[in-house]
Amino acid sequence: MTDLERRYARWTALFYPADYRRRRGSELVDTYLSLAAPDRRRPSRADIADLAAGGLRQHLRTALGLGPGFRLAGLLALTTTSAFASGWAIFEALAPTVFRFRYTGPFMSLGVAAWAVWLLTAVVYVVAPGRWFRRAAFLAVLVTAGVVPAAMLTGMPRPPLIVLLPQFVLGIVAVGAATRHRRWVRLTPLAAAALTVPVTVAAELRLNFYGDYYLPAATALPAAGVTLLIGATLLALGLAARHDYRGVWALLILLTPIGMLALNPLGAMLDDAGPGRPLVPVWSSMAVAAILVAAVGPALLLLAIAARGRHSAGGRPLPAAAAHCPTCGAPSNSA
Repeated sequence: MTDLERRYARWTALFYPADYRRRRGSELVDTYLSLAAPDRRRPSRADIADLAAGGLRQHLRTALGLGPGFRLAGLLALTTTSAFASGWAIFEALAPTVFRFRYTGPFMSLGVAAWAVWLLTAVVYVVAPGRWFRRAAFLAVLVTAGVVPAAMLTGMPRPPLIVLLPQFVLGIVAVGAATRHRRWVRLTPLAAAALTVPVTVAAELRLNFYGDYYLPAATALPAAGVTLLIGATLLALGLAARHDYRGVWALLILLTPIGMLALNPLGAMLDDAGPGRPLVPVWSSMAVAAILVAAVGPALLLLAIAARGRHSAGGRPLPAAAAHCPTCGAPSNSA
């Protein structure tokens, strides 16, 4: 085995699932060797990138139900963002006048822009699914992220990060919501938004939060996280009973947004400022909790994809270079 062949084999072992390597690894390496220049000692950057892309696609193909899982997770995430957008908008509208500012009109912060765009996205999801929904959802994600710098530049008030961050992460997942559902399924986000209105009004009138986002967020966000976790778990179990694993993938995808919804209790567990667990943990504890969630959630998903690829016997596509292999017969875009 030459040095070049050994290096191609190492990159293949790094990027491709084990089962695929056992069946077609040597064929794959031979294909790249046949296309390499006679004097080449190391794989080119283009070949490494091609191997990485082909390996990622192969992992995703062997992860049965991952694509439908993303779309199912998107629907659940969009339903959650719509409910929050409705609830927070009503919360701001009902805040006492003393907490409103003349430059935000009847609302108390710049967050109302994000809530309005998310509600508009729920409407677009019903009437114009597809390209227009993707555009609206992407715009909502950008507006949610833009609330923070806009508040810094203008000096206007905004919701706290504990509210904006879960909405942003859920929004990223919501962009992938399936658009081929029947209309009554696509009405789910709007229905959740409508049901949130009387609940928010009753809570505000009974508890009177005095325009403080932290007080309702400390209760509403973890409760929504638990509800989403239970709902996604039951859905995953129900679908898995029929050998449909998209629910399992949806649950794994939603672990990160669910963790962001639980930042308050997670931050309280890390907060050692005093006895007991504070209602609002210190900023550093919340930041550490957010970093842990952002690292653990995607890592669990990647581990599941890798494990599924290791035990799967399916999948046949090769990277673009394999189009030149006379024994492969794969199209040039199969990588």
